[in-house]
Amino acid sequence: MDAISAVMKTNSQRTIFESEHDLFRASFRSFVKNEVLPHYRDWEKEGMVSRDLWLKAGANGFLCMDVSEIYGGAGSSDFRYSAIVIEELAFAGATSVYFPLHTDVVAPYLAKYGTDEQKRRWLPKMVSGEYIGAIAITEPDAGSDVAGLRTAAQREGDTYVVNGQKTFVSNGLLNDILVVAVKTNPLARHEGITLLVVERGTPGFERGRRLEKIGLHAQDTAELYFNDARIPVANLLGEEGGGFRVLMEELPRERLSIAVTAIAGARAAFEETLGYARERNAFGRPIGTFQHSRFVLAEMATEITIGQTFIDQCVLACNARNLTTEAASMAKWWATELFKRVTDACVQLHGGYGYMQETPIARHFLDARVQTIFGGTTEIMKEIIGRGLGL
Repeated sequence: MDAISAVMKTNSQRTIFESEHDLFRASFRSFVKNEVLPHYRDWEKEGMVSRDLWLKAGANGFLCMDVSEIYGGAGSSDFRYSAIVIEELAFAGATSVYFPLHTDVVAPYLAKYGTDEQKRRWLPKMVSGEYIGAIAITEPDAGSDVAGLRTAAQREGDTYVVNGQKTFVSNGLLNDILVVAVKTNPLARHEGITLLVVERGTPGFERGRRLEKIGLHAQDTAELYFNDARIPVANLLGEEGGGFRVLMEELPRERLSIAVTAIAGARAAFEETLGYARERNAFGRPIGTFQHSRFVLAEMATEITIGQTFIDQCVLACNARNLTTEAASMAKWWATELFKRVTDACVQLHGGYGYMQETPIARHFLDARVQTIFGGTTEIMKEIIGRGLGL
């Protein structure tokens, strides 16, 4: 039994999914096998996933599942379908395919805060994969401190004139629509933040270099520049000055998505290593039969099971629209730190083979590291949780 099959067997024992989810999972798993894995190595070398994949995903109903039928989506408010997409990509070691950012971050911003005209203009093309979404918040001098961002937008008639720079933007080169956080009131902090939607081809909007990362090699991360970029006021998302509130309301779902990725990645790395420990011999017997190896694997199995149970409950809470900021922060920091610990231990158990870049465990190891950073660092997650305790 290969690692993915083993993960699937473990997955079938979970109780939060129903028969329709199993059918969806089987369909998307087949899609990953046929459309993602045969090309993934090439995409890693190129530093970017093919746009054709997005179109195929859209044609098969794997993007923006919760978008209303009015705008071409399936109209499902069930986050479990998104969780399945996230898990299957993680199980396959293909987390560089950034469907979750598009589906679970960008589309909800537009669906919840966009006008009907904006929804009709953008959402159908996001559902089809013709448009790829991204979000730009981080700047060279402003990361976790969102209120400190400097990209400025000054209103002139029916346009905002935007100047500034964004960095570490996922889908930075592929994106066709970009939700960008700007300062419309430079004297205010949180109250001065506004969200604008920038479209491909906007004059003054330039894409910089593709950033070279230690992991997620097939995911295009880039710097973006705004030099007197003129954004129509019709592209204002929500209210001027209301951007920070919107960001805070949407972050729990984004952080849960990261947590789902992390726990699924940890499970995949564990199953890969468990199989290796059963087959790799040293001193005349499988390395998994040595007490230290058994204990390490037992610890991983226990922590992954506990973590999965909590995250599954968070998924159900997300469905019920009562996932709290604190719970999402707990899920995010626990699962991502666990992913990091698990992959490190798995590389150690693989020995020299674990250090070879062509092995699945090496990819898990490299892709795991950023999970504790983006979407809010572990330290920020603990700060949020502590404040929720009244401290």
